Amino acid sequence: MKNFCKTLLIIIVFFQSATELTAQEMGFEEYNPTSTLVVPGKEINEAKFPFIDVHSHQRDMSVKKLGSLLADMESLNEAIMVNLSGGSGESLKEKVDNINKSYPNRFVVFANVDFEGVDGPDWGKKAAAQLEKDIKNGAKGLKIFKSLGLRYKDASGKRLAIDDSRLDPIWAKCGEMGVPVLIHAADPKSFWDDMDSKNERWLELKTHPRRKRSATDPAPWEQIIQEQHNVFKKHPNTKFINAHMGWHANNLGKLGELLDEIPNMNVGISAVIAELGRQPQNARAFFIKYQDRILFGKDSWKPEEFPTYFRVLESNDEYFPYYKKYHAFWAMYGLDLPDEVLKKVYYENALNLIPGLDRSLFD
Repeated sequence: MKNFCKTLLIIIVFFQSATELTAQEMGFEEYNPTSTLVVPGKEINEAKFPFIDVHSHQRDMSVKKLGSLLADMESLNEAIMVNLSGGSGESLKEKVDNINKSYPNRFVVFANVDFEGVDGPDWGKKAAAQLEKDIKNGAKGLKIFKSLGLRYKDASGKRLAIDDSRLDPIWAKCGEMGVPVLIHAADPKSFWDDMDSKNERWLELKTHPRRKRSATDPAPWEQIIQEQHNVFKKHPNTKFINAHMGWHANNLGKLGELLDEIPNMNVGISAVIAELGRQPQNARAFFIKYQDRILFGKDSWKPEEFPTYFRVLESNDEYFPYYKKYHAFWAMYGLDLPDEVLKKVYYENALNLIPGLDRSLFD
């Protein structure tokens, strides 16, 4: 019996040692500790004011799907969803028809442009004519995906630059029709940086290797970003919403300089709340200074992630978790924005930029 107990003890000690060794050899991908810090604060599940999400993507806009979306929107206090994946032609018209048949004041769509065939005769004129038709069919704006600048090429195989003059009729048409252009250019600068121990997006690149870029794949980050700024300056009568704060949410000083320099540029906060939540004092001052130029947006439609946005914008909570470790392994802090600023970010700025929205939803 003594031998049995001794053997059992050895086995237990062995497995304990093996477990400890495994824990010691755990990679950074698995390391995700639960904070032991106990501080005041709580999750905010519903926005303080009705809000307009200017950055959503919905492929399915059937009447049935719209009803399902609306139920989630109501739980968040979301007044209007802007679907940036509206398409063009009959596809867009079908989405608008479904909205008008069901919830005409709660959903809007932005049109999209297909840049294939840009070398064709009168491409710009034809594309602008189609965009005008889409706007007359109910589109409230134009969404440009990051494929422009990253993937589209002309017939010669050359990368289609965002500021290519062949695209000018598109930007001019939006200015003429009085609708905004929401544009996503490039990706975070860290995707272009060396993937080493100094890159704070290392984990994201490790888990999503296709996101890695370089100066030749397809061009330097600075060049792509500058191309969109060139377009903004060349078309001062067109209103632009720079998605993801133009990937300058981690450098608000530079973003402020750009806003001062380009008066027709606005910014959306989609997918960059983690950058704002780690610099609460700096971000709060920025939001107050540029309160007329910032719009609420989320990007991916995951209702369970919206409370983090509300908490960063509305509360003064300290050190609360973000929902994607590979985006941010740091904690969040609340900006505690004044009500007048919150209202502008949540809905007033969008009402002033996007034509035809129902203002009675915010009375």
